[in-house]
Amino acid sequence: MKRERSKIKSDILLRVRLLYVLFFLAAAVVLARLVWVQLFSSEVAYNARRLESRIFTEEVIPAQRGSILARGGEPLAASIFRYQPLFDFAAPGLDSLKTFHEQADSLAKLLAAFFGDRPASEYSRRMRQEHARRYRLVNPRDTTLRNSEGWFPRLMDRLRGEEFTTRRIYDTIRDHTPVGIFPREVDYAEWETLRRYPLLNWNMGMVYRLSERDQRIYPQGELGRRTIGLTGDRGNYGIEAAYRDELAGRDGKAVRQRIARGFYGRVAGGHEDPVDGLNVVTTLDLDLQDVADKALRRQLAAQNATWGTTIVMEVATGEILALVNLGRTADGSYIERENYALGRSMEPGSTFKLATMLALLDDAGMSPEVTYDTHNGDPVTVGPARNIRDSHRGDKVIDFRRAVASSSNVYFAKAVWDRYGITGKKQQYSDFLHNELRLGQTVGLEQLGERAPSITTDWKVPDPGVMLVKMAYGYRVQLAPIQMITFYNAIANGGRMISPVLVRELRRGDEVEERFECETLKSSICSRSTLEEVRRCLEAVASTGTASAFFRDTLRLRVAAKTGTAQITSGEKGRYLGSMAAYFPADNPRYTVLTSIETRAQPGKAYYGGPLAGPVVKRLVDYIYARSHDWYGRVETDGPRRYPDRIKGGAIAQVRRVADRLSPRVSFDRRTGWGRTRVDSLSRVEIAGLADEPGTMPDVRGMGLKDALFVLESHGLAVRFTGQGAVVQQSIAAGTRIAPGSAVTITLR
Repeated sequence: MKRERSKIKSDILLRVRLLYVLFFLAAAVVLARLVWVQLFSSEVAYNARRLESRIFTEEVIPAQRGSILARGGEPLAASIFRYQPLFDFAAPGLDSLKTFHEQADSLAKLLAAFFGDRPASEYSRRMRQEHARRYRLVNPRDTTLRNSEGWFPRLMDRLRGEEFTTRRIYDTIRDHTPVGIFPREVDYAEWETLRRYPLLNWNMGMVYRLSERDQRIYPQGELGRRTIGLTGDRGNYGIEAAYRDELAGRDGKAVRQRIARGFYGRVAGGHEDPVDGLNVVTTLDLDLQDVADKALRRQLAAQNATWGTTIVMEVATGEILALVNLGRTADGSYIERENYALGRSMEPGSTFKLATMLALLDDAGMSPEVTYDTHNGDPVTVGPARNIRDSHRGDKVIDFRRAVASSSNVYFAKAVWDRYGITGKKQQYSDFLHNELRLGQTVGLEQLGERAPSITTDWKVPDPGVMLVKMAYGYRVQLAPIQMITFYNAIANGGRMISPVLVRELRRGDEVEERFECETLKSSICSRSTLEEVRRCLEAVASTGTASAFFRDTLRLRVAAKTGTAQITSGEKGRYLGSMAAYFPADNPRYTVLTSIETRAQPGKAYYGGPLAGPVVKRLVDYIYARSHDWYGRVETDGPRRYPDRIKGGAIAQVRRVADRLSPRVSFDRRTGWGRTRVDSLSRVEIAGLADEPGTMPDVRGMGLKDALFVLESHGLAVRFTGQGAVVQQSIAAGTRIAPGSAVTITLR
């Protein structure tokens, strides 16, 4: 018996021990698994990341892109945020159909009035349809519920036999896909108004999320667009691309928790504010840019030209005040298609003769008194180059100064051949162009698309002699317009060549982060004596030479200029590049202007540099002079008294007041009304009153535009005018019977 008990006890102890071992092994396995999961396995971290990504998301808060500004602070490119609320029509706040319909109808009326694109019924119908689609009740069934809570109310209900009631219940299917209702995105000012409307003011809870987008706008339209540039799928060029990082800023981030599909709430912590981009302040003068654009556009259209570029540079600082690039489209209009000023490296023609002038005078030591026979415009052979001719007749044996004024190809070809060709100094000529004049290098605008110039340094070509002769008057070399104006600006700047500056500074608000100034590319490109001689020659070009049609009158302002024409040898035949470079005032230069235009030879159209580019340069010189009041002469208080030779007509009382101050004697036949004036040889002013008969055409000749418009419009006429100054012609003769609404055109000069 004891043995059986001992055996049973041993069995029990064995089983207990086995159970202990099993528990121990299980615990060891669990512990090992925990250690593996926590320390070695990536599964937990992976699952945690998956779970976290479903619950939390990191949202990028876009930084606002910096603006590109003109020198006066006017925006050339700016970023504005656009907003679009995306509705969650399955939000619990919209479960009450009655309340939702009331609020949706109110919002519909306000949106219809605000956008004006569709009636309120369309907005209301759209919101109701979206709500019905996103929020659905399915699986209807009955359920039993107690009428009351608490033991006493239930006791009373039981005594009345109304303890339970039957209710209809449904399952809900909610689609939280965001839906846009607005017909377009709105700006900040519009959103500030719209956010006060029903539903948008969250009077029914968080029923939408606001989508924000940073949109790039160009307030000045086409003005300077190629210079301002673009980034993105449509291209990367200009200031936008060159200063991409500075303008972009740094995006911020925020952690958001998922509430419903497409809807998130911000979580505290993990937030990083965005840093907005810097503003890029350019050197462009908006008014001058506009004038240059209109002047070039008008000339291109008048000459049916292919493309053109105009640059205005400040002499002392190198700042580019205007940069216009216009090319013709298929429909004949002109837009900023390409940055011709920086990206078109072409044979410049006679504007390159400035480099030849400096080489002959400074490097070869030639006297400006040296003469050559230019053969009256007939073709001649110079060295190995045949058929060299001038574009004009009338010159035979001329000196250096006359050759510059008339832009003689033959003179410069012979002079260069005699000093660099026959003597075997071709390399010396190209070295001078590269080393002393720095014409073989860019001027510092590579990041904006500047193309490198092409001036040979290797004379191992099939026709080195012909190349040398043609280089003398601007062929077999290639320069971009920006490099040519930099060269001419060096002459205007006393021989100091400086880099052009297109971006003045980087700003954050009112604080300047970085400022850019010109760099000295060459402290002096020539000797003082050569500089003075070349300046006199360029002044002669403007006063008596190929640019004299535009700047012959030097009493008001002296201009130095050079014209150039190059026949384009590549591609379609009959194409020309016409250019004019000018700086002014010639005695104390402040501005340098260059215009280059490519065109085809066409009947009745210009292709030489003077008549092709001159009108644009002339318009810019006149505009800059007219707005720079410090250039105007002052009326001296001493010396002989001077009187005006003409006075505009107009209101008699005002004309009398002016004439009394400026003329020795004034006579008039009435004291009020409208009158015409006449100034006789003794500077006496006579004022004759105008007849003022209703229904007849008044005589406004001699009046200024303001007075003429007032008189004509007071007679019920529709007025059109051309020109400026005083009225010299009117399309309806004075005294003619007129009817209200008749059109009349007046010409001013």
